[in-house]
Amino acid sequence: MNLPERGPGQIRIGIAIEIPEPYAAELSAARTAADDPLARFIPPHITLLGPTLLDVEQLDEARAHLAAVAAGAPSFTVQLRGTATFRPISPVVFVALAQGIAECEQLESAVRSGVLDGELRFNYHPHVTIAHEVPDAALDKAFEAMADYSAEFEVDRFYQYEHGDDGIWRPQAAFPLG
Repeated sequence: MNLPERGPGQIRIGIAIEIPEPYAAELSAARTAADDPLARFIPPHITLLGPTLLDVEQLDEARAHLAAVAAGAPSFTVQLRGTATFRPISPVVFVALAQGIAECEQLESAVRSGVLDGELRFNYHPHVTIAHEVPDAALDKAFEAMADYSAEFEVDRFYQYEHGDDGIWRPQAAFPLG
């Protein structure tokens, strides 16, 4: 995972839609089955803003920004269906969104503004990673194992996560939509 180097007085945050149960457990098990070493550190999610550095004193401003973004966005349905990959550009296999793509794109664009404005490494594409930077055979196995996967859930909030010194991403604040 590409993590920006944290300096003194900085925190590393990410903004994401949490995958609810029972789907979170299913997707986490798929990532574990792919022998992805990050499976125990990263809960299943749809990224809205990837790993981003903030000075600690910017956190309140960022949370106010996120609250305003969330307040202006209605809840929506996400349907996950089947697998896809970013190969050969990036060694990633993911569960694709069949519904909720436009809403995720709108949220991502709004989140990535103001204090959280920044450049993207890749064009935004909402998804749920199930294998990342593992050998090709493991990527292939994950792709096949989840090819028929389907889940549907309502998104009524997103979360600000913080990356701990132990490498685990933990939710720190929820931002209800609408």
